[in-house]
Amino acid sequence: MENEAQTVRPKISQQQSGSSKSNPSPEKRNGPETMIVDARSLPHNQQIDTDVCIVGGGVAGITVAREFIGQPFRVCLLESGGMEPAGDTQALSGGENVGHPYFQLELARPRCFGGAAYNWFLQIAENRPGIQLRPLDPIDFEERDWVPYSGWPFKRAHLDPLYERAQAVCRLGPFKYRSEDWADPERKPSLPLLNGRVETVIFQLGERDTFITHHRAEITRAENITTYLHATVTEIETDSAGRTATRLRMACSADKVVWVTAKLFILALGAVETPRLLLLSNRRQREGLGNGNDLVGRFFMEHPHLTSGTYITSKLHLEQTLALYSFPPSDNGRTYGRFALSEETLRKEQLLNWTVSISPKFWPLTVRAGLQKVDQTCRMIGNAVVRGNFRDCGRHLKFLVPFVFNEVSAAVGRKMIGLLRRRVLNYLFASRKVGFFSLQHMSEQAPNPSSRVTLSEELDCFGQRQVKLDWRLSAIDIRTLLRGQQILDEELQRAGLGRLEIEMEGEGEVSPPDLHGGWHHMGTTRMHHSPKQGVVNEHCLVHGINNLFIAGPSTFPTGGYANPTLTIVALAIRLADHIKQRMASY
Repeated sequence: MENEAQTVRPKISQQQSGSSKSNPSPEKRNGPETMIVDARSLPHNQQIDTDVCIVGGGVAGITVAREFIGQPFRVCLLESGGMEPAGDTQALSGGENVGHPYFQLELARPRCFGGAAYNWFLQIAENRPGIQLRPLDPIDFEERDWVPYSGWPFKRAHLDPLYERAQAVCRLGPFKYRSEDWADPERKPSLPLLNGRVETVIFQLGERDTFITHHRAEITRAENITTYLHATVTEIETDSAGRTATRLRMACSADKVVWVTAKLFILALGAVETPRLLLLSNRRQREGLGNGNDLVGRFFMEHPHLTSGTYITSKLHLEQTLALYSFPPSDNGRTYGRFALSEETLRKEQLLNWTVSISPKFWPLTVRAGLQKVDQTCRMIGNAVVRGNFRDCGRHLKFLVPFVFNEVSAAVGRKMIGLLRRRVLNYLFASRKVGFFSLQHMSEQAPNPSSRVTLSEELDCFGQRQVKLDWRLSAIDIRTLLRGQQILDEELQRAGLGRLEIEMEGEGEVSPPDLHGGWHHMGTTRMHHSPKQGVVNEHCLVHGINNLFIAGPSTFPTGGYANPTLTIVALAIRLADHIKQRMASY
């Protein structure tokens, strides 16, 4: 790929096995010397020896690697893709969807340095794509008797110092997420929902460039870290007892294999690819590494997303401005507010964690957003046809046809009315002189062992079995989406702030046809003290293997409603601290 990293002499020791060829000569790129190697240029059967090997160059892998900069040990970072997504490597992320309709898997998991950050499309300002972030809530860490399989090995307070460090890694503002820390009584007050059932929660906005540009530069300049691109790990080998990981098998092309040995290994491949690699590594353990209790790949979680319902304000222009809840922030700020159910309400109603944002009902969709929604729905229709599930196909068509009609009509109307209409609407929306707002829901999913990642019979270009995703939702997932709206409606009416027009039908027992995920994959190598209930322990060490760790959202026992990124970073920092202590003993 043009302008991609060329082979540069790594500063870790390398041994060549079965070949007399010399190492490729180094090529420096413009600027400071970088420690990046295109693994495709390495000789077949090359062996790379290092101290710590990180597999995966996404948010978790990058965070761990940053913490190792300048440490007195050698680090090897392996990334399956290049510096940006490309079709040939993205095909390696393919797989089957056999559960609730889901995105095409090769689109949901970017293979490149930066990983999932390349899917951060939220326009937080002009030409500044990013993401909304906040920590998990204290209740998310608790064992809740109405949420099966809930509970983390530690409380939220244990992570608070790490969350503060994660704020800096994500280049956010101060570690403050209470509405009173950000609401301005003059310009951005929070709505007076005062009886404690509903509250305002704050999200901070982070930029995509933090991980794909800024941190990349730091890591590639580090003298003790070598990054290998186009380095797809296909197997983890262990000793004869299956207790110690010894080396990785790395495919660089169809006919080229490279081996990596290390003292400690860290898998940071996300909640789909991490269980896949463990299941593929079945030379010593037939069920796959860490899978003695049939837990690897189970408990796949997402954040159910749904646009449903309308908030109708009680007056055309609220005295209490809705500016705090506007997105993107009206003053180009870095925070915005959403509604959520209070902890007391969650306990009383026995619901999952839930949040909702509002936006002007008739604000025209951008071309990108409209096309994305059409594309997603078309893919869901295609998946339904392949499975022979014509009922799902009809449900999606029922959504797609009026959506396309409305968007085409809106486009014609915008063309006819032109600049005047846009300026008038911009003024009305900016000043909140409108009375209708749509609701965008994002909710927790209950852990479900039947929701899982397994191996497909289909093979990728390296001859490895692809993944099969069976995303399943539970009754409490759907009930939370409906009951959350009902409670918010009651509180808005009680406070004289308007009402909700709820679109979900029934009692919340049927999944809405356009409910989808958010590319927030979690839970498939969950954390638990006991190997009978989790794949990794509280230190993210795979049960039964003394030097294999996992970083990333696959270790989450539960996922709350918050985007997982800030928690991914906090846990990655925590793991890096633990690894540094372990390495001090070698």
